[in-house]
Amino acid sequence: NQSQLYPLRFQPIYQYRPWGGRRLGKWLTAPLPGAGAIGEAWVLSDREGHSSVVANGPLKGHTITQLMTESAVGMLGGMGSHATRFPLLLKFLDARDSLSVQVHPTDQQTNELPPGESGKTEAWVVLEAGERSRIYAGLKTPTSADELRRAIETGSLPDLLAAFTPREGDSILLEAGTVHSLADTVVFEVQQNSDVTFRLYDWDRIDAATGQPRALEIEKAIACIDFTKGPPSLAVPIMETLEPVMRERLLGCEHFEMWRIRGKSRFPVGETGVPRALVCIGGDGYFEHHGVNHAVTRGDVFLIPAAVGECVCQPCGAISLLEISLPEGRISQ
Repeated sequence: NQSQLYPLRFQPIYQYRPWGGRRLGKWLTAPLPGAGAIGEAWVLSDREGHSSVVANGPLKGHTITQLMTESAVGMLGGMGSHATRFPLLLKFLDARDSLSVQVHPTDQQTNELPPGESGKTEAWVVLEAGERSRIYAGLKTPTSADELRRAIETGSLPDLLAAFTPREGDSILLEAGTVHSLADTVVFEVQQNSDVTFRLYDWDRIDAATGQPRALEIEKAIACIDFTKGPPSLAVPIMETLEPVMRERLLGCEHFEMWRIRGKSRFPVGETGVPRALVCIGGDGYFEHHGVNHAVTRGDVFLIPAAVGECVCQPCGAISLLEISLPEGRISQ
C-alpha cells in the first residue's frame, strides 16, 4: 500500500573482511559485533540472505525485499513496474589494510555474470583518510593483458596501478572494468546491486579467519578489464545551490547520481514521484513527513520512496547528507 510508505531508515548489516578494522563504530550508531575486523556495513541491501530491515515507524521489522514485493511502484516509481529488486547496494567501508586488487564485470559481459546478477559500477566518497591512505584506480597506460599476467607472477602488479593519496571529501566513479583497490581509508560506497568481484592480487595476505590465502580469479578478472581506458580522475563537484542549502553534484552515471548537501536551516529533500536515498555523514536532525518526525544522525541511511516524494529536513545545528538518485521512473502523485 503506497499510502503506508514514509522515510525508511534501515539497520546496518556488518560484514567481516580480513582487510577491515573497527572505525565504522564511530560512523554508525549500531554497535560493531565482536572484536574482529569489520570491513563493510551494508546499509541498504536487497540481497538474498542480506536484506536490510526497516528500523523506524510502523513498518519496523519489514525487509526491503518484502516492501519491494508488496509495493515496487510505490518504492521505485515507474521503474518498479519491471524491477525485481532494489537496484543499488549502499555500504560504508573501513579498509584498515588494503582491499584486494579487483575488477567487476559490466552488464554486457554476460559470460562472466552468474544468473540474476548485474555488472558492478560503483563510486566512493572519502569520509576518513589515515596516514597510509591510498586509492588505486585504473592501470597505468599502456598496459596489456600479458604484461599484467607477468606482473602478477613476479609480485610487481602494484607498480602497474595508478594511485593517489585521497583527502576527506574526495569522490571517484569506478566504472565496471576498472581495476581498483583501497587502503587505510573509510569510504561511503554506492554501487549496482551486484556482488560479482574478481581478484587479481591480494597482497600475499593470509586470511586470519581461515589461515589460508583468498582465491584469485585472474583470467576472469583480465577478461573484464577495459584496457583501452586510462585511469579515472577524481570527480569535480559542481555547485548547484548555496541557499537555503549548499548542494553540489558529485558524480553520476547511467545507474545513479550523487549530491552532497550541507545545511543549517530547513530545506527540502527528495523529489516528487521518484525515490531518493539519503545518507547522513555529519550532524543530526530529522525528516518531516505528514506531521511525523523521523530522527536522523551520522551513519543513518534513509530511503525516501517514490510514493513519498519530497519531504523536509530540519537540522539540529548543521547537517551533511549524501543524496543518491536511481534511474528516473516517475509516478504521478
